[in-house]
Amino acid sequence: MTDLSKPRATRERRKRVLKGATILTGINNSEVNCTIRNMHAEGAELTVAPESPVPQQFLLYVPIDGIAYRASVRWRKGNLVGVAFDGTEPKPAWHYG
Repeated sequence: MTDLSKPRATRERRKRVLKGATILTGINNSEVNCTIRNMHAEGAELTVAPESPVPQQFLLYVPIDGIAYRASVRWRKGNLVGVAFDGTEPKPAWHYG
């Protein structure tokens, strides 16, 4: 049974990682480079350049894993972005990686 009295970050054990990834917006085949700082089955924490536009929903492509996650922004703080995963799908054909 999950203890709902604890904050979500404590309930869901995050795995600390440093993976290069790409935010694929689908708008004019736009891409934003980012780094995954930590990850768990339901989401991740990303680092992006401060001036990078990050849409509310996007595909997060992780080349080393060969997976594209459907992601939704849950929070933002400076250059950090917390996302929830809404499933996976194949890497778009237009993405070069």
